[in-house]
Amino acid sequence: MIISHRHRFIFIKTKKTAGTSLEIALSALCGPDDIITPISPRDEQLRRDLGFRGPQNYQLPDGRQFFNHASASAVRQVVGTGIWDNYFTFCFERNPWDKVISWYHWECQQRPDISFGAFLASGHFALVGGPGGFDLYTDNGDVIVDRVCRYEDMASELALLAARFGTPLPTLPKAKSGFRRDRRHYSEVYTAQQRELVAQAFRREIALLGYRFEPAASIQSS
Repeated sequence: MIISHRHRFIFIKTKKTAGTSLEIALSALCGPDDIITPISPRDEQLRRDLGFRGPQNYQLPDGRQFFNHASASAVRQVVGTGIWDNYFTFCFERNPWDKVISWYHWECQQRPDISFGAFLASGHFALVGGPGGFDLYTDNGDVIVDRVCRYEDMASELALLAARFGTPLPTLPKAKSGFRRDRRHYSEVYTAQQRELVAQAFRREIALLGYRFEPAASIQSS
């Protein structure tokens, strides 16, 4: 999560949407008074290697602190409506069927023997939705950020952000990449029943952004 007073934006970080790569790139735009939350040691090393600012100003004098996947409503409560309403607030969202597969391969680091079917049957896949996505940029079901950017349109979204901030963004580093062993498109992985299971769990995201289960030319690295 980043709050840039220099460029007057607040970035809310959702899960499995290239959030860490975005966070590292956006930190290059930050000044000494901006708020940058910590990420994993491995990713902090990548940020240092690139020469970008690391964690700063995220601990508040009253003992509270901002954290990596802080929700928009929590951040708004801390910064106040004066800043929230006058800064550009944004996050990224991703096609839920692709997002769930990315989450599965990430989880396989801890549970390498679990099948995709068992992962879906456990219900754990839904954590990358509500608490890892939709609930982070909404309040009582209402979107409270200015823009929900689409992961699938990353290049054009970054161009829009650069134009808004008045400065180019650095190329996104490949943070948390290389975990997805099966590179098939998501449409080749799901059974009809599994497809519907994800559709039900992510019905709010689908309704909001119009996502559909369909083949695409390519997928981006998870």
